[in-house]
Amino acid sequence: MTAGPAGTVQYRVVHGRADVAVDGPEGADVVVTCAAQDALGDPTVAYMQGRLKAVGHTGVLFSVLASGEAAERLSRLASRP
Repeated sequence: MTAGPAGTVQYRVVHGRADVAVDGPEGADVVVTCAAQDALGDPTVAYMQGRLKAVGHTGVLFSVLASGEAAERLSRLASRP
């Protein structure tokens, strides 16, 4: 099995209208955005249901979804203090 495309990802979890938790670099290859309640579940399911939005390189997105990185980072941003 070959590794997926390498790239940078910025994760954004929306807690409220003006309250967004962000993790990742500006100008990332992919920007992933979802509501806090959707960040605690399976991000692949949320993406397929249209509750997780992604802009940018889809290969990078699918790579972080498959590796579990997206689930871990979104969950951490959703449960911030």
